[in-house]
Amino acid sequence: MNRILIAGAAIVSLLTTSAFAADLAPRPYTKAPVIVDPGYNWTGFYLGLNGGYSWGRARNTFDPGAPLVITTFGQNVDGGLGGAQIGYNWQLDRTWVVGLEADIQGTGERGGSRDQLGAIRVGNIGATLFADTTTSLPWFATFRARGGVLVDPSLLLYATGGLAVGEVKVATTPTGIFQLFDGNSNVTIGAPFTVIGTTVSGSETRVGWTVGAGLEKKFARNWSAKLEYLYMDFGSKTYFGGTANQTTVRFHDHVARAGINYQFTAGPVVAKY
Repeated sequence: MNRILIAGAAIVSLLTTSAFAADLAPRPYTKAPVIVDPGYNWTGFYLGLNGGYSWGRARNTFDPGAPLVITTFGQNVDGGLGGAQIGYNWQLDRTWVVGLEADIQGTGERGGSRDQLGAIRVGNIGATLFADTTTSLPWFATFRARGGVLVDPSLLLYATGGLAVGEVKVATTPTGIFQLFDGNSNVTIGAPFTVIGTTVSGSETRVGWTVGAGLEKKFARNWSAKLEYLYMDFGSKTYFGGTANQTTVRFHDHVARAGINYQFTAGPVVAKY
């Protein structure tokens, strides 16, 4: 009798469980969603504006001719700058971006100095000679390659380098301070007087090289802001060759600037998994 009761209870339990399962809704099927990468697409053309400051250094060698000696002196050629850039980026993968960029800048870089060339005495006339020289960089342009790594999808750290072209202008004015002496003695007669010579000036379009680094941050799909440093070297060039004002100028420049870019073809990066 007990066996019959146990068997009956088992059958009832099995039927009850099957009926409860039949009342449950079937498990729905859902397709895995497309995952949109929160990153940015850096590939495309861009155009932008920039501004900053530059610290130029000129090393001028002045050759006034005999009996005066050749004199070398340095100048700080500093000033603000502003301009525009255009370029194209290729985003190779999630990490690497390469590109090409060209820019042109107008600058207020200018520096000047008065440098003593020497002192001479002929009979009862003594003279101390100076050169008043100014050096300026009115404009420059660069043509560079860029390559860098994406620290995160919106932040690019990059190195850059290439060709630099700029106009280096030089102007010099010879000046003499003359003093009369009593015969061949060192007794002066009267006050010294100054004679200012004719100012000569010249400009040369110089071709050199540049290297630098920067960071660029996207704050929208098409907009980014950047900070950049460039070192430019324009080599040496001689001005007023064969004259009493012959000057050889070696020039290099340090540039720090900030800019903003608009990318024309930017779009989201979509990845399916």
